[in-house]
Amino acid sequence: MNVTELARKLRVTPKELLEKLPLMGFHVGARAIKVDPRTAQRILKEWPILVKKLAGQARFDARRSATDVAGPVVKKDVKVPNLIIVRDFATVLNIPVNKVLAELIKNGIFASLNQQIDFDTSCVIGSDLGYNVTLDEGEEEILDTKVGKLAEIIKKETEVIERPPVIVVMGHVDHGKTRLLDSIRSTNVVAGEAGGITQHIGAYQITRNDKVLTFIDTPGHEAFTAMRGRGAKIADIAILVVAADDGVKPQTIEAFRIIEAAKIPYVVAINKIDKEDADITRTKQDLSTKLNIIPDDWGGKIACAPISAKNNIGIEELLDVLLLTAEFESESMKANPATKAAGTIIEAHVDKGAGPVATVLIQNGTLRIGDPIAFNGQMYGKVRNLKNYRGEDITEAGPSTPAKILGLKMAPAVGDVLESEVGEMVDFKQFKKTITNKTESKFHAANDENIQKINVIIKADALGSAEAIQESLEKIASADIRINVISKGLGNINEGDVIKAETTKAKLIGFNVKAMPKAEYIAREKNVSIKLYRIIYDLINDLKAEMQEKVAPEIRRVDLGKLQVKAIFRTEGKEQVIGGKIIDGKAESDCLIDLERNNQYSGAGKMLQLQAGREIVTEVDKGQECGIKYYGDLVEVDDILILYKEEKIIKKL
Repeated sequence: MNVTELARKLRVTPKELLEKLPLMGFHVGARAIKVDPRTAQRILKEWPILVKKLAGQARFDARRSATDVAGPVVKKDVKVPNLIIVRDFATVLNIPVNKVLAELIKNGIFASLNQQIDFDTSCVIGSDLGYNVTLDEGEEEILDTKVGKLAEIIKKETEVIERPPVIVVMGHVDHGKTRLLDSIRSTNVVAGEAGGITQHIGAYQITRNDKVLTFIDTPGHEAFTAMRGRGAKIADIAILVVAADDGVKPQTIEAFRIIEAAKIPYVVAINKIDKEDADITRTKQDLSTKLNIIPDDWGGKIACAPISAKNNIGIEELLDVLLLTAEFESESMKANPATKAAGTIIEAHVDKGAGPVATVLIQNGTLRIGDPIAFNGQMYGKVRNLKNYRGEDITEAGPSTPAKILGLKMAPAVGDVLESEVGEMVDFKQFKKTITNKTESKFHAANDENIQKINVIIKADALGSAEAIQESLEKIASADIRINVISKGLGNINEGDVIKAETTKAKLIGFNVKAMPKAEYIAREKNVSIKLYRIIYDLINDLKAEMQEKVAPEIRRVDLGKLQVKAIFRTEGKEQVIGGKIIDGKAESDCLIDLERNNQYSGAGKMLQLQAGREIVTEVDKGQECGIKYYGDLVEVDDILILYKEEKIIKKL
């Protein structure tokens, strides 16, 4: 029989088969192509038993090597930067990422795969895992290239004037961030939002004491970390919103870390002070103990403004605090309105009537109708029309001004840096072809065959949402399973999306979009799953539940003890009644058994019944004699039975 055919019947690779056969007593040659029919039949018949024995021998060897006297532990040297993502840290250490996560949890740090840890944390965790972690002196903290590019543009300006401050509102979900902005700009943006969550970043302006303030509204739910991080990078001042009836929550801590990383000044708005269970003092204590934020009225430096966004209490006082903070930071808020425009895209989507539309926050220069627009050195068209945050037509937008741009050939990505200068015109057909090729190559070059993947294609109404969903799905990845985003795009689900989903065996996920009738028909024919969502919680929870179902439980061996065989009372086939003494640990009923004979592994079995004296028991301790009913490879007098159990551990995502 051909070796390849034999391997296929045994469901192993030919290489694995040729490696295992000599260990099982079949010497067919390391480069054999064929096996004689009689030997092949023996292999097919005895394979399950032989594989089981090999596994038992491996367990025996592993246990024996673990009990050997270990030499002095030499820690390996590794270098890491000031800040490193948990996943990258695991790669540097060359160990599974779940081991790093487990060690972090032991030290009270509940981090995700994509979260950054500082050098001090890396040192402690690395040391616990057997590594000597040192700082890579040549590795500096690198800013986002897009943000760095924009900073360079502004840095070169000489004729600068003071510009309005850009303020970002951050905090835990449902603590009243959008309601606060609603009170500030006297418009209602809360009622129409699904699930009470701000779905996209928006920017708005107000005037207070003849001073203009620009506000960026960032979603507060954990799912929008990517968007929120961008908001902090382009802001001058942050408002950290904390509910007086709820205190500091996980997203409050996360938001505060982003503010700290961005190194921008901030004020705390203690919201919902008019609720019955509101406690301002308790909230301040929460801030001081969990975030080390000491309010100014407690002798600290951070302004804490009590407000009620719902009933418009304390809003004017909060605005005055923001103006005062802006005054202190005025030296860092400069721009040259007379030069070409540069800014950051904070939202982008495709409008049915207007085509690609992008919201930009101008950070230097002035953008005017007719100006050519480039992203990453490539032209995306000219400004056909400009609108302010109210939707009114405007002719120009200066520093710290948010504006909607119409007339683009294609929607840019959230976070792209806009430059009002002529670059190389994009060949959009070639551009789309390149993107498609990248997507397909990314799918076919599977990262790790051992990791299960759920392939998804995301279609959303805005690029910011699609990006935030992808970021959120990456967070719930584990060492065993992850969501593989094949592609993400804008607009309704069409038949092309269904064909791509069928080809890549992916699920189609729609967020705030619809599925076209023809696409639904083809999806039913091709058995392609389409799921539509309006609330991000439901989308994430559904996929997380599906991932949990696919994660196989971990089988953990728990060694119980050892029994020395003193007598064999009865043998019937593979079933025996044995008498013996517990020489180590204990015996438990229904346990599994490895046989040790003359210090060598000789087989395996299981205990069917445990008896002490004339009574059937569940446990016998060290030093006691007992009888067992046993099934498995035959036992002889003086054999050592190694008793153990296997526990199934459900791995939580």
